Amino acid sequence: MTFLQLVEGPLWYLAVVVFVVGVVWHLVGLVRLGRSVDRSAARSSGTAGALKAIALHSVPHGGNLGRTVYHFVTGYAFHIGLFVLVLFAAPHVKFIHDRILGVGWTAMPRWGFLLAAEAAFAGLILMWVRRLTDPVMRRLSDADDHFGVWLIFLVMLTGCLALQEAHDGLRALHMLFVDILLIYFPFGRLMHAFTFVFSRAYTGATYGRRGVTP
Repeated sequence: MTFLQLVEGPLWYLAVVVFVVGVVWHLVGLVRLGRSVDRSAARSSGTAGALKAIALHSVPHGGNLGRTVYHFVTGYAFHIGLFVLVLFAAPHVKFIHDRILGVGWTAMPRWGFLLAAEAAFAGLILMWVRRLTDPVMRRLSDADDHFGVWLIFLVMLTGCLALQEAHDGLRALHMLFVDILLIYFPFGRLMHAFTFVFSRAYTGATYGRRGVTP
């Protein structure tokens, strides 16, 4: 068995199992936690408050607009760019068709890949630079935050190198980092990709019941 066959075969399936089980375990745990009983009379709808909080905190708003617009622009550039790359880059579309779903869709053209990659790289790097330079974020950040950033960076970098299909070793290196990312994902702060909806909804529902604007 070659190294490429290992990272695209047994290690890939192990990583997927760890990822799926880990994510489901975390989400089920969050749901089972429930919430404390609010003994006061509700002043407004908790459901409306939850939906409002999810929507409101997805765009820059309020008196902190000047301080948050950088985070929103870089954050959206990275997340949207990465989402487009994962789902519409030609090698990924082929991999999804051949190894995951058995169906595929039209891949984006090369210029689209370049734009998405530039947005993802720029957003990720600029967010990390702010984490290093902003006094508050620097104090709140730990090794987990930096490790997650560098792991994603290496996945994207090796993916761009492997796109040239010049050597199987580049593809194998990319898949190795993908496997590591999938295994690490449920146990680090990267889980916020799934849990942020729960946290915003919970806070919004609590504020909504109390008649407070989130």
